[in-house]
Amino acid sequence: MEEVVELNVSPVTTRPGIKSQAIAAPPFRLHCPSMSRSPSLDSAPKTPRSSFTSRLMTPISSPMKKAITNMQGYLEEVGQFTKLEPQQGQDAWLPITESRNGNVYYSAFHTLSSGIGVQALILPLSFVTLGWTWGIACLSLIFLWQWYTLWLLIQMHESESGIRYSRYLRLSITAFGEKRGKLLALFPIMYLSGGTCTILIMIGGGTMKIFFDIMCGDTCLVTPPTAAEWYLVFACAAIILAQLPNLNSIAGVSLIGAITAVSYCTVIWVVSVVKGKPPGVSYDPREANSDMAKLCNILNALGIIAFAFRGHNLVLEIQGTMPSSSKHPSRVPMGRGVNFAYLIIAACLFPLAIAGYWAYGNLIPESGMLDALYNHHGNDTSKLLTGLTSLFVVINSLSSYQIYAMPAFDNMEFRYTSKFNKPCPWWLRTGIRVFFGSFTFFLAVALPFLRDLAGLIGGIALPITLAYPCFMWIQIKKPPKYGAIWSLNWILGVLGMVLSILVVIGATWSIVTMGLEIHFFKPQ
Repeated sequence: MEEVVELNVSPVTTRPGIKSQAIAAPPFRLHCPSMSRSPSLDSAPKTPRSSFTSRLMTPISSPMKKAITNMQGYLEEVGQFTKLEPQQGQDAWLPITESRNGNVYYSAFHTLSSGIGVQALILPLSFVTLGWTWGIACLSLIFLWQWYTLWLLIQMHESESGIRYSRYLRLSITAFGEKRGKLLALFPIMYLSGGTCTILIMIGGGTMKIFFDIMCGDTCLVTPPTAAEWYLVFACAAIILAQLPNLNSIAGVSLIGAITAVSYCTVIWVVSVVKGKPPGVSYDPREANSDMAKLCNILNALGIIAFAFRGHNLVLEIQGTMPSSSKHPSRVPMGRGVNFAYLIIAACLFPLAIAGYWAYGNLIPESGMLDALYNHHGNDTSKLLTGLTSLFVVINSLSSYQIYAMPAFDNMEFRYTSKFNKPCPWWLRTGIRVFFGSFTFFLAVALPFLRDLAGLIGGIALPITLAYPCFMWIQIKKPPKYGAIWSLNWILGVLGMVLSILVVIGATWSIVTMGLEIHFFKPQ
């Protein structure tokens, strides 16, 4: 908001017989909203100014004006001159934006930790249905598609007016409106965060059990803990790590998670190729009872691929931890970190999917590559290597849990800060994280069949990755109508929504026709 300040000084007698002249200073414009006048100042009575004050405010040489101008330039350069999110006063209290000293390395660590996960181990299952040609084509297409939408989100993090959107939900509300934005994005984001953390407890706890069995062996005299007890051990470790205050503080955890993810992906596909194919490997597509069942299997395979590339709900949050200014916008280092991370992700996921399908074909179990390695090469592979692979999976699951839980922590703390206008006390922050960890542990024990719903989860979360960013770009950036960018985003957005609906239908149909072993409070 611009404001014109006119200074009219009335003649004042400073010494006997001498009158100062009236001075009319030129308009002085202040563009910084935080320096606007209070309305009460306008209504206050004008007091005569002394000749000293008049000389100070002259446009010839005003130290105060120079100081304000210099301060204005400094604020613009360091980035505090721009507007932030509507709740900018609370940003310093929330876990995602509490610290804004992130850099290109932090963004790469977080992206790798959230982009590579145990969901990649079931990628070869999609090839069982799609085959070699369509499997590679669909994997490549969806990878490039979600990389493009990721670029869109990075570019939209900072608007032309200077507003920073450090949360996916805030960008959705800006693009689609208050009610529609929450309706479209709130449930998938919270579902993806909570559901992913629940599945990570199952996978991490189950892999702990495998690690114990490998290290202890058949002659072990110790009674092994039950699956629920392993879930509890994993959940307790995750809750302890969750006490780290903000997203930047877990950068080291994300680095360890990224290293372990790259390690176990590489070890699994390399060992599978080196050991060779087990007897009875076939690459013939699995037979379906009807054309509808075949179509649903294809859609379920696409859902598995889409679930492997989840993580777009975190990119704006990761970018929100970085400093930004008009001269040095955060999209530049964020783009570098993400591009580097996705090259590594491609180097992990593509060999894992292709080599895994080559090694096991139709023999891949529903649980994925890790169980395939143990089932077919557990006896002819060193115990140290298989145990280390299991340990890497556990560590990566713990680190991924932290970054996927952070939006949930941020949302719950926002409820408190917006109501009481003060940061959460340490005991409340601790209680929130203990509650979330306990809740996801309860879901993991109560609903152990959630691991078999990867295709359905991928279909529900697919619009966040493939569709919404395209529509957001059209609403916010407003490219020329019927232009190349406008048409491309409309086509990809519509295809993303249609694909999401079809994947959900296909996954539901497969669950109904093929059956799902539902057992409550009986984790295996």
